[in-house]
Amino acid sequence: MSDLVARTGRHQQRYDAGCRLIAGCIPFRYRSSDGSSDESSDKVVEVLMIDTPSGPGLLFPKGGWENDETVEEAAVREAIEEAGVRGELMGFLGDYHFKSKTQQDEFSPDGLCRAAMYALFVNEELEFWPEQNTRNRSWVTIPEAIEKCRHAWMRDALVIGFNKWHAENMNDE
Repeated sequence: MSDLVARTGRHQQRYDAGCRLIAGCIPFRYRSSDGSSDESSDKVVEVLMIDTPSGPGLLFPKGGWENDETVEEAAVREAIEEAGVRGELMGFLGDYHFKSKTQQDEFSPDGLCRAAMYALFVNEELEFWPEQNTRNRSWVTIPEAIEKCRHAWMRDALVIGFNKWHAENMNDE
């Protein structure tokens, strides 16, 4: 693998061509449009977003991809740590590039990041999770998520990546 592995704290983070490699997901579920459990009712897609103390708006779970895990394992781990959900990775939504002031370091002086994003069908919400004291989770509809999303690249992952993937793969649900 051509990725540079750099020790940062107790973990080793992956880099490639000056970009920190990030893994994340868009957790989703279905609810009936009329609130019933009737399978014939229309289903509404809801996505799970989290907040942070560092600023306004909502985010999808994401974080550094460590050298001892696959990118898929990293996406699942971030969903558990940041949002307190478990589920099934259903599809790759694409790679999204962005700059982060907090990710500037000797291996990525400009704070360049590349996030591999996945769709995660949630089948369990944890009562307790590692970052529950610093993050609140919110189930929102896709239009609400578009409006409340803090970062343009995450909005692109939702609108371009998730919506396209969902239309192509989940219409038989």
